Amino acid sequence: MKIAIIGAGIAGCAVYLELKKHLPKIEPSAEDHEITIYEAYDTGKDVISDDREEGATHSSTLIVGGGLGIAPNGLGVIQRLDEALLRDVTRGGYVISRSNMKNKKGSLLMCIDINSPDMNEPGGPSKKLNMVASSRHSLWRCLRTRIPDAAIVNKRVSRVVANSEGRNIVQFVDGSDSVDADLVIGADGVKSITKRALFPDAAEDPYPPHYEGLVGIGGFVPAAGLEEFVEKGSMNFIFGGNGFFGYFFSESHPSDPNRESPYAVSEPGDTLAWWSTYEIKECPDHNTLDLADVSRRLRERHAQWKDPVIQRVIESARVTNMYPTWTSPSLPSWERDGVVLLGDAAHALPSTSGQGVSQALEDCESFALFLAHQLSRRDSSSPTTQRQAVTKAARQYMDLRKPRVTEILESAKRIQNSKRDMGIIREYAMYCFFKVLGKLKML
Repeated sequence: MKIAIIGAGIAGCAVYLELKKHLPKIEPSAEDHEITIYEAYDTGKDVISDDREEGATHSSTLIVGGGLGIAPNGLGVIQRLDEALLRDVTRGGYVISRSNMKNKKGSLLMCIDINSPDMNEPGGPSKKLNMVASSRHSLWRCLRTRIPDAAIVNKRVSRVVANSEGRNIVQFVDGSDSVDADLVIGADGVKSITKRALFPDAAEDPYPPHYEGLVGIGGFVPAAGLEEFVEKGSMNFIFGGNGFFGYFFSESHPSDPNRESPYAVSEPGDTLAWWSTYEIKECPDHNTLDLADVSRRLRERHAQWKDPVIQRVIESARVTNMYPTWTSPSLPSWERDGVVLLGDAAHALPSTSGQGVSQALEDCESFALFLAHQLSRRDSSSPTTQRQAVTKAARQYMDLRKPRVTEILESAKRIQNSKRDMGIIREYAMYCFFKVLGKLKML
């Protein structure tokens, strides 16, 4: 089978590795399936930073300033894919065992243990995966280094055509020869070009991404002098009436023997990651953004917040990028005639979900497993049976994944409202809600 993956971000790299691991060999020749990734930007293994303008197919995966949390379910996908990969991902980030919710004065409202050992299981408490906080680039690089350079072609895709009577077509911006494929996987982010293939009769994108009226800024600062204020193994969420602030240690100490284990919290390293989310009605224009002014407004916005870590961060922080919050409207389908969407191309989730990357990883694993199962039940050398396998696997994938993602999105949007501007009454009502919720969790 000839497979084209559009986008070499986290989802694109992950689905490549999942397909390589799970797809059965083509009988009778026992050959591998031909899998190629098409990506608009340089994705060499030694790419360290990325200040490029975000194009229509760019998934923001390579932007160093972006941080993310890989939840236990996402780590489980990585573990099943490759234990060595899990160790690399963990070593490149920092294990988080609890989340602390605080008010803007730094007072604790409630805390949530990511995964407490289950004392009731036979044999005593069991080990459970925690969360790993990481830079987006670090996770991407762990995946990318496992993909041969020859499997990635640096071309910007202009159009994907779903063909019900033959192979699908991938066309390129530079006018070079198009390529055909039995299966095209769209892993090209919230502004997916591949998605348009699912709605060929529409003159414009009938399901464009939606700007949620929130932006995020963030970065990394030295952790020296802040250790006494940041609990080891914690991710801290600070809520106020005019925005939101978060921080966590972004790396383990190089000498800690447990720094590769997602089951243990290591001693922190030398860097603290931070981010601030706040409301802006109109989506900022990247080309006209005054980052010096954004830094100044950051200090003004949090000037009265008494949390000592926030005060230390805003003294020295300089904003280098801004991340608008985009979501995708619910699509009627994630597949058409052998074109399948994964990750943000199918369902962009807001950062409040804490599940964006983990849900993309679940997409990749589930679709690859369904496809492998369907191919194993058919003559995998026949184009007709290959298309039947893709169609059946895509339906199973959507039946499994759409309800789960929809539930997460609806929950995340409710939490997201706590990051918008609010009056003093709403602000203190929010604090009371967290305190009551914390007490209920302790019962």
